[in-house]
Amino acid sequence: MTGSKQEQLQSTLQTLRSSLPELRGALIATVDGLPIAQTFSDNTDANRVAAMAATALGLGKRINDTLGAGDLSEMSVSGSDGQVFVYATGRKGVLAVVAPAAMNLGLLHMEARDAAKTVALVL
Repeated sequence: MTGSKQEQLQSTLQTLRSSLPELRGALIATVDGLPIAQTFSDNTDANRVAAMAATALGLGKRINDTLGAGDLSEMSVSGSDGQVFVYATGRKGVLAVVAPAAMNLGLLHMEARDAAKTVALVL
């Protein structure tokens, strides 16, 4: 991958959205909750999503540590109209993916896990 880190991360999100056009959005943030790259199909506030994704990642890590479940790889929050999946991307970042309720989860996880690995390499 060539280009700046920002361009590489935005390209990773565009690839994810191309593979899963039904996604409502995706975002890459720092573990401190600052948005780095995002693509949403509506006017979602990237700053708020980044902060919440980083907080969820931190909480998920604490839960895993407490339960002895190893390193956190991903977690999800589901509602009646959609789901949010949070993927750890190394020590510096987090990938949040917002999906509709009827999403093919096998395909989503396959594509999002690949994107998370790419993000980890870039960061």
